Amino acid sequence: MKLITFLCLLTISLTTTEIISQKKNSDIEKKVKNLLSQMTLEEKVGQMTQVTLQVVSKKQGTKNQHHELDEAKLEEAILKYHVGSILNVYDVAHESEYWHEVITKIQNIAQKTRLKIPVIYGIDAIHGATYTKGATLFPQALAVASTWNKDIAKRIGEITSIETRASGIPWNFYPVMDIGRQPLWPRLWETFGEDVFLASELGVNYIKGAQGDDISRQDKLATCLKHYVGYSFPLNGLDRTPAWISERMMREYFLPSFEAGILAGSPTIMVNSAEVDGIPGHANYHLLTEVLRDELKFKGFVVSDWEDIKRLYTRDRVASSPKEAVRLAVMAGVDMSMVPQDYSFYDLLLELVKEGKVPMKRIDEAVSRILSVKFQLGLFENPFPNKELLKNIATEEHKQANLNAARESIILAKNDDDFLPLKKDKKVFVTGPTANMLSPLNGGWTITWQGNEESLYPQEKNTILEAIKSKVGESNVKYMEGCSFDADINSNEAYMEATNSDVIVLCLGEPAYCETPGNIYDLTLPKAQLDYTKKLIATGKPIVLVMVEGRPRVITEIAKDVKSILLAFLPGMEGGNAIADIIYGDENPSGKLPVTYPKSPNGITLYDYKPLEYFDENKYNPLFPFGHGLSYTKFKYSNLKLSSDKIKMNEKLVVSVDVENVGKIKGKEVVQLYLTDLYGSVSRPNKQLKGFEKIELNPGEQKTVTFTIDKSHLSFIGIENKRIAEPGEFVITIGDLKKNFFVE
Repeated sequence: MKLITFLCLLTISLTTTEIISQKKNSDIEKKVKNLLSQMTLEEKVGQMTQVTLQVVSKKQGTKNQHHELDEAKLEEAILKYHVGSILNVYDVAHESEYWHEVITKIQNIAQKTRLKIPVIYGIDAIHGATYTKGATLFPQALAVASTWNKDIAKRIGEITSIETRASGIPWNFYPVMDIGRQPLWPRLWETFGEDVFLASELGVNYIKGAQGDDISRQDKLATCLKHYVGYSFPLNGLDRTPAWISERMMREYFLPSFEAGILAGSPTIMVNSAEVDGIPGHANYHLLTEVLRDELKFKGFVVSDWEDIKRLYTRDRVASSPKEAVRLAVMAGVDMSMVPQDYSFYDLLLELVKEGKVPMKRIDEAVSRILSVKFQLGLFENPFPNKELLKNIATEEHKQANLNAARESIILAKNDDDFLPLKKDKKVFVTGPTANMLSPLNGGWTITWQGNEESLYPQEKNTILEAIKSKVGESNVKYMEGCSFDADINSNEAYMEATNSDVIVLCLGEPAYCETPGNIYDLTLPKAQLDYTKKLIATGKPIVLVMVEGRPRVITEIAKDVKSILLAFLPGMEGGNAIADIIYGDENPSGKLPVTYPKSPNGITLYDYKPLEYFDENKYNPLFPFGHGLSYTKFKYSNLKLSSDKIKMNEKLVVSVDVENVGKIKGKEVVQLYLTDLYGSVSRPNKQLKGFEKIELNPGEQKTVTFTIDKSHLSFIGIENKRIAEPGEFVITIGDLKKNFFVE
C-alpha cells in the first residue's frame, strides 16, 4: 500500500528575502547543470563517495600520539578517486588550528583537480563542536529537551555552527530527529525525547540557529537530519536491530519530525542504519524515494550511515554480493555512500553504470544534489578555513550560554519537605561513580566516539564534586567514590565517612557510551549502585540523589528512601557547575521530563497512551511522568479561557491561561497545553502535547499565556493511513485546569 503524506498548505506572500532566495537557487541550478555537463562518469561517482579521515592518515590520534595526515593517500583519494567528501576524526579531537591545517590540505588538493570541485567535510558535532579541542560542549539532546526551551535549542544551534565552521568544517551530522520512544535504546540521549511535538519544535529551532537564512555565511553550516526513519524504535531496545512499525504508526510518530526538519530547510539526510518491517533503511525505495522525495518534497542529498551499504550484503543479506548492495542502495535513493574505509563503492558503482544496471540519470540526479549543497555552502567561492574565526571558539559568551542551558536542563523530580536547596554551611559527603568525572556528564561523541577517555577532558572544567567544593569550601566537603558503575570499591569506609556528614550527595548513573557499545538488557540501575545506596540509607543521613544518565535507569527501590532526586541526564561540560547551582539554590530548577521515567524495566507505557493502556488492570503509573519537574517556588494556574466552545474545522481556537508565581522566589515554569480527542475512528491517545511556553515570573507576578489551536493540531492518521481531522468533542488541559470544546 502506498503511503500518502498530509502536508499543511500555507498561503504566504513572497517577501523580498524569499525572492532573493529563489533567484539564488535558480543561479545554483544553472551552475550545477553547467558543471555536471563537464564531468566524466568517474568524477561523478567520486562525488558520491565519502571516506573517513583514517583512509588518508599516516598516524592515528590517541591520548599519547597526535594524528598525522598522509598526503600521498590524500592525493590518491581526491586525484585518482575524485572523492567528494571526507568525514570524522581518527580517533581523537583536534586542536582548531590543526583542523585548519587538515582542511586546507584537503582543499588545496581539490583545487588541483580538473574542475576544482571542493570536498565537503562532515563531522558529528552533536552537542557542540565535539571534535574540536576546547570547544563549547553543551548538554546532549535529551537534556536540551529537558529545558523545554526553544530559545536554548536555537542558541545551541547557533554556537555549534559558529565553532564548527570556525574549525573549518561546514557540514554537521545533526540534529537527531528520531523520536525516543524505546528507553532501552542506547541512543535515546541523542533524541529530543518521546513526544513528536516537543522533538519537532526543538529540532526545528536548532536547525534555524545552525543554518539561519544563508548557510554560506562563515558562522553557519549545513545540518543533516538523522536517522531517516524508524531507527529509534527497535523492538528489543538494542541498537541497530529491527523495528516493527505499522504504516499508521510510522506516519503518526516517526515521519512528522523529519518533515518538520525538511520544512525548516535542512539540506541533507542520513539513513536509518537498521531495518523497518524487514527492509533495511538503505534499501528502502519506498521510504527513500516515494515518501521522502515524492511526498515530503526533500530536495537535498541523502548520505548513508557508516558502512551500511556494504552491510546490505555482509549483515542484512538482502543483497547477494557487494555489487548488488551498491545497486540496491543507489536505486533506493542513497546519493552519497559513507563507504567509509575503502573505495569499493566507487569501483562497483562505475561497473554498474557501465553495465547499464544503474542509469546515468540516477547518477546525475545524485551528483546534482551534492553539488547544489556545496554551492549553497559557498565552498566553490572559498572552501578554506578562516583564521579570523578561531577567536570565536569557546568565548565567555558561549560558556555562559552553555551554563544557562545546563542549569535549565536539570530536573528536580523529588523534594520531600522542601529539603533542597541546601544551606552552604552543611557538612556534605559527596560520593558515587558520577561524582568526580567529566565523561558521564557529557556522554558519547565527546572528544572521542565513545566519550569515555577521561584523561582527555579539560581539567579546568568542574566535576560535580569540584563544583560543590568551589561553592561551599573544601572544609565542608568529604569525598569517597564508594562504588564504581558496577562494582563495590570502598563502601564500608564510605559508610563510616557518611555518618560524619549532615547530608549525602549521591551521584549515580551511567558511564559514557555511544551506539551499540551502550546496549543493555535491563533498565534497572546496576546492583552495585543500588546496594551502595541502601548502605548509605542505613546511615539515617538525608540523601540528595543525582542521576547522571543517558536514559532513565530504574531506581524505584531506592527512590522512596532519599529526600531529593535530581535528574541530570547528560548536562555537558558545565553540568557540574549547574548541578551545584541547583543543589544550593543559586539557580531555581526549571527542567521538565521529556520522557516518561519508568518504575520497572518493562513499565514503559508512554504518556500519550491509548485507552486500552488504562483499562481494567492496565495503568500509566511511572515513577515520574512526562512533563514532570518541580521548582523551589510554586505556580498557580487560573482563568483558562477558550475563544469559543464550538468552532468549525477550518477555524482557529485561541486558548489562554493565567500563571502566577505564588512562591517566594523568582522561577521559570513550562506551561504545557495538552489536547484530548475524546472519540475517533482510530483509537486516540489519552492526551497529546500541542503547545508549550517557558516563562519566568517574579514572586507575585502573573502572566497570561496564549496558544492557538488549528486543524493541524486536531489531525491524526486515519483508517486509510492519510492524515485527517474529524469533528467531535475535544478537551484542553493546562496544569490542573480543563475545558471542553466541539469541532463541527
